Amino acid sequence: MSKYLVTVGLETHVHLKVKSKLWCGCSTAFGAEANANTCPGCLGFPGTLPVVNREAVRLAVTGGMMLGCEISRYSTFDRKSYFYPDIPKNYQITQSLRPFCVGGGVEIRNEELGIRNEALGVRNHSVKRIRIHHIHLEEDAAKINHYARFSGVDFNRGCMPMIEIVTEPDMSSREEVMAYLHTLRQILIYAGVSDCDMEKGQMRSDVNVSIRPEGQEKLGTRVEIKNMNTFKGIDAALEYEIARQIHALTHGGRLVQETRRWDPDAGETQSMRTKENAHDYRYFPDPDLVPVVLSEEQIETWRAALPELPSARRERMVREYGIPEYDAGVLADEKANADFFEAAARLCGQGKAVSNWFMTEIMRLLSETGKAISECAFTPEALAELVTLVGGRVINGTTAKELVAEIFEKGGMPGALVEARGLGQVSDTATLEAFVDKVIAENPKSVESYKAGKTAAAGFIVGQVMKLSQGKADPQIVGKLVSEKLANL
Repeated sequence: MSKYLVTVGLETHVHLKVKSKLWCGCSTAFGAEANANTCPGCLGFPGTLPVVNREAVRLAVTGGMMLGCEISRYSTFDRKSYFYPDIPKNYQITQSLRPFCVGGGVEIRNEELGIRNEALGVRNHSVKRIRIHHIHLEEDAAKINHYARFSGVDFNRGCMPMIEIVTEPDMSSREEVMAYLHTLRQILIYAGVSDCDMEKGQMRSDVNVSIRPEGQEKLGTRVEIKNMNTFKGIDAALEYEIARQIHALTHGGRLVQETRRWDPDAGETQSMRTKENAHDYRYFPDPDLVPVVLSEEQIETWRAALPELPSARRERMVREYGIPEYDAGVLADEKANADFFEAAARLCGQGKAVSNWFMTEIMRLLSETGKAISECAFTPEALAELVTLVGGRVINGTTAKELVAEIFEKGGMPGALVEARGLGQVSDTATLEAFVDKVIAENPKSVESYKAGKTAAAGFIVGQVMKLSQGKADPQIVGKLVSEKLANL
């Protein structure tokens, strides 16, 4: 059986993080009543003229800079003609000839592909660069909602400013596609270009996929899977479509260039239409919009305000806080989490301890509650103080975990809670020795088990001492005392 090579390119549409639409002052707020955020301009009334949103231009250029694109000093807008209910003007204002951003790329690491060097038991740090062809700014179409007996058009989304990021056909597996999308989303969120909330439709991708026999240089027939808005859906659609194309070719079939849709219920892609070519859209310059000319001074001002890339932040966090690469990768995955960690680590100077508490207790609570770190009552100051109290053996781990859960929900500072409730760790040897003697005297069977070689019995006794002390005993001292006394019996 012939082996086939997979080639994938993406066109990713991302809503920009602005308060008003691309050509007018209508709100971009999500969740408004249908057609509430509209005006004659949004609805394509005759006689209305577009006025470009300057903040949208800045964010489009910022996104391009973060992705290493060359920024065009002279850009123009074009009309893409097509007839469909979601475009009231019967054309979409976009960029074809002179987009804002050209070139650039996204680097994906083997760690993100789940590739491991099994022989050595270490991660392979090779990097693959997914090239970007260009990024252009355009208006979004309205949203068509389908019901049992009719369909409705909500123009709230119409004229929303978005960028389209077009890659070269550089991806060769589903894993690479997922790594690219994850990294792209992370970079755009870090830069404040977009929230990339896929549940709100702020990030959608058209997936172009083809296959060809191994050894053939010419790419196969391209099939586009349209308007995918979840990573899980993209992965499933690619799995199905690759298998469909391979099956067709191995059984003497023929592939045609077409646009398909993903049906998640049926678990398959379905043909929508044969693929249009660029000339079908009859692109021509928009006569209502003047070219956008950016000065070098303006471009450099925006460039100076760029944030640190997530990849650079991971590397710096390893150096600066002495945490493992794995920890840095998890923490830097979400910008808000990384900001929280760094603030706490700088306050107490114990990066690894902060990382441990954040990645275990706090991330567990975030997962259980479905909250983001900004939505909980815990603060970096509280975490730094907690780490300091544990490190100074003022409180033990058991007490600290109880405090984390309470502060996560209600807020407060650990030090004040410890003092107000008398939660300080008991480290006095005489007091702890009395606890140990009492537990040993009350548990003769455990003592006999220990003497018989069952060392787990010592752990039971330690647990009973901790219980007797209401969790306040210093576990290190308790463990040492229990070992000494059992050894002398």
